[in-house]
Amino acid sequence: MGWGRRRARGPRRLCSRPPPPQRRGRGGGLDADKGAETRAGNTAGSGGSMSTADPDSHPAREAVASAYQRFEPRAYLRNNYAPPRGNLSSPDGVGPWKLRCLAQTFATGEVFGRTLIDIGSGPTIYQLLSACAHFEDITMTDFLEVNRQELELWLREEPGAFDWSTYSQHVCLIEDKGESWQEKEHQLRARVKRVLPIDVHQPQPLGAGDLVPLPADALVSAFCLEAVSPDLTSFQRALDHITTLLRPEGHLLLIGALEESWYLAGEARLAVVPVCEEEVREALVRSGYKVRDLRTYTMPAHLRTGVDDVKGIFFAWAQKVRV
Repeated sequence: MGWGRRRARGPRRLCSRPPPPQRRGRGGGLDADKGAETRAGNTAGSGGSMSTADPDSHPAREAVASAYQRFEPRAYLRNNYAPPRGNLSSPDGVGPWKLRCLAQTFATGEVFGRTLIDIGSGPTIYQLLSACAHFEDITMTDFLEVNRQELELWLREEPGAFDWSTYSQHVCLIEDKGESWQEKEHQLRARVKRVLPIDVHQPQPLGAGDLVPLPADALVSAFCLEAVSPDLTSFQRALDHITTLLRPEGHLLLIGALEESWYLAGEARLAVVPVCEEEVREALVRSGYKVRDLRTYTMPAHLRTGVDDVKGIFFAWAQKVRV
């Protein structure tokens, strides 16, 4: 049985603002060729849904799933990863901030292992540019087939793939290891072994199969949970669900939007559950994590371009507590 009908108290709100109403209706070093061959045998074609046919699914989550069918990956990439937000020349920009958070965390030497799962990758790869030096088996995931297809374009170096080279160059500059951006991208392509569907609103987000080595040593997730959850209770449950994929004492690196209620991806206007820093911290603790680091970034006026109403970004490094 699904869990859509369970009744549970959501997280206590700690922000100095009233809770928003629930919304309906609107809507991660081996040979590169070997890595591509492995992915070819493990990439899902059209699976992955928010269980819209499941009689136990929650109507609000069904509405989110329906809204995401209008999601346009290239429009989303233009809005968020091309200039002005994609301008990496300013150290105060949102792009450099996210890349620094990731690079500095991996530079501690504490986040490493064999397997890493990127939860809700979307059409982006930047969140793994620092990670790929520390994990040899990486799984990328997304609910939408169009996003998985976008990822495959880049992984296979196909014509028309989104150009992430400026991000790769910037990460190499931050890490200062003498590595070229081409070497960085080669390593990431080689270490991504599969691109799979995921549904964070299911108790088994990756399904019941054995396509992924579990439990993983680490999880990364960027702009996923708050974007696909209609309310804080769903956000908390989604975090609980992905935590089952992580080994005890494993690490979660979580990036997300602060105080955002909507964003645009082409013709799609998609709802987001607004969260604040305190709610993120409390959700992590409720899911069984020790919060190692929690940073926030305030979106400057010149980057508030009308494609969303985001107020800021959070970066959390959390470690799963051994029970």
